[in-house]
Amino acid sequence: MTDATPADGVRKDAPEDRAVAGPFDESEANPVRPYIDLGGIKILPREGLNLRLEVEEQTKRIVAVGLDYAGSTLQVQPFAAPRTVGLWAETREQIRSQIRQQGGRVEEREGPLGPELLAEVPVVAGADGGAGKRLARFVGVDGPRWFLRGVIGGAATSDVEAAAAVEDLFRSIVVVRGGSPMPPRDLIPLRMPATPGTA
Repeated sequence: MTDATPADGVRKDAPEDRAVAGPFDESEANPVRPYIDLGGIKILPREGLNLRLEVEEQTKRIVAVGLDYAGSTLQVQPFAAPRTVGLWAETREQIRSQIRQQGGRVEEREGPLGPELLAEVPVVAGADGGAGKRLARFVGVDGPRWFLRGVIGGAATSDVEAAAAVEDLFRSIVVVRGGSPMPPRDLIPLRMPATPGTA
């Protein structure tokens, strides 16, 4: 499930068929498909897919793309990455410790996209302030000079068919890294899609 390990031991985590089954680098994408262009990523529209842009209050910049599909949610973020080493292994460690600090539970498992985290995240539920738990799957794929992270919630955390639909959606994403130099772990800039028909 992983590419060859470079000398420093930090490998890239990606499905072996990533270049043909996605998530895709811009150079690998089918140029005739009608993607929704969000800058750092392109999304293939499909029946029943709703798209939300998550905006940081202070800076007004788009920090994530939320996709509602198959009774599930998928939040995606593309990051710049070094050419030779992956970010997913280190990112999993950070997520694991954050969730444990919040009092949640997390386990690593091998999923269809490679290593992933299944987490029970504590949430404050309802007006009475009672605490609940929310299941989330954290997935990630190291590509050439980029890293695509996804957080899956809803039906796709436990339902096999919904999970397959959301995994397919994740794999259809195209990451547009661009040629400009960026420090590793920087969010690749996202933007509002152009109005349909104005390309």
